[in-house]
Amino acid sequence: MSRPAGTGRPSLWRDRTFGTYWIAQSLSAAGDAFAYLAVPLLVLQATGSVARMGLLTAVAGAASVVAGIFGGVLVDRYDRRALMIAADLARLMLYALVPLAWLAGPQVWLLFVVLPICEAAGMVFQVAAVTAVRNLVDSDRITEANGRLQATYAAMAVLGPLLAGVVSARFGPATAIAVNAGSFALSAAGLWLIRLRPVEVGDDVTAVRQRPLAEFLAGARFLWRQPVLRALTVLLSVFIFLTYGFTDVLIYHVTHDLGGSEGTVGTVLGVAALGTVAGALLVAPLRRRRGFGVTWISAHTICGCAVAGVGVATSVPAVTALTAVYLCCLSIGGICSMSLRQEITPDHLLGRVTSAFWSTHYSLGPAGAAVLTWSAGRYGVQAVMLAAGAGCLLVAVGGLFTPIRRAGAEPTSGHRVLRPAPAGGSTG
Repeated sequence: MSRPAGTGRPSLWRDRTFGTYWIAQSLSAAGDAFAYLAVPLLVLQATGSVARMGLLTAVAGAASVVAGIFGGVLVDRYDRRALMIAADLARLMLYALVPLAWLAGPQVWLLFVVLPICEAAGMVFQVAAVTAVRNLVDSDRITEANGRLQATYAAMAVLGPLLAGVVSARFGPATAIAVNAGSFALSAAGLWLIRLRPVEVGDDVTAVRQRPLAEFLAGARFLWRQPVLRALTVLLSVFIFLTYGFTDVLIYHVTHDLGGSEGTVGTVLGVAALGTVAGALLVAPLRRRRGFGVTWISAHTICGCAVAGVGVATSVPAVTALTAVYLCCLSIGGICSMSLRQEITPDHLLGRVTSAFWSTHYSLGPAGAAVLTWSAGRYGVQAVMLAAGAGCLLVAVGGLFTPIRRAGAEPTSGHRVLRPAPAGGSTG
């Protein structure tokens, strides 16, 4: 339930439930950073192929999209906390298989089995985690909570790749994946210690369950009938196509073109993650002062410039700085759109709307990753990143011709600048 601001509530840092959730997920994010670096390195070590890295990313991304179709239905039907714990335990067991199998030598085929299943479980977890914020804090604190969560996740992501690079260089990437597996145990333990607020259900909501696809489509209809969310979904689908393989190409660029080691890659990703921290801390004040539309469009404009810049950069420090700028603006744009969905979507639909949003705009990601990495191997990183950066700029320009431009033109202190679309009717 939302409470008026200024009622003497303690800060989020003193909220025990939020604090426990934050610590558990931050530790899990640190473990994720190990896999973020270690999985591509495992493939590159075993095959030497950036295209194979992209293929694995594409297969895993496709599994995530498929899981997203039903993830929202599960999140809105069942206990969100229990689903998150189950997803953590599943990933713990699956990722633990990789270092065990690698004891007998490289088993690249296993990654094509384990990673898609883990990404599917991860999608369910992410949908539940986004909706859980609504059940952790009051509605007027959603953007603040998202910003703080993302900032601390990113802070862990700074340390994670740095340590992952050291561990991978010293003990091998498979050991780094073992660390990631252990992080899911910490996340599950933290979730076990908290309780979420009950899901809010409106008086007009029927208790009769429909087929999973019909329930998913209810979320998709809401998404499509809200003009700003509809425009965001379309534009971000193009943006994801252009950038889904960015990390794979970045790792290839640093190791192949710039002669960096595994430790260098870890340093680049770790230092660049400071950009995500900065973006997460800046997003709330920027949105309050500039409004949603200006903040979102500006962030994606700078993203496009940074992506193109990575392609022409010829030194590791320059690549690191540009990647940090890219991640900063990616964080600002992502938190803005996520917070908007949480604010204007009815709680009983939030899982399905989030699922529909992610499934739709990630649907082009796997193909984009395969195209981007194949093109980088064939035509070179510079040409590919320049083309991707130009495409990102066109996405930002497209936002100027949609309702996104006018969204949140007034300061958001008055909050509901945008009204939600009715679950079963037209927009108001």
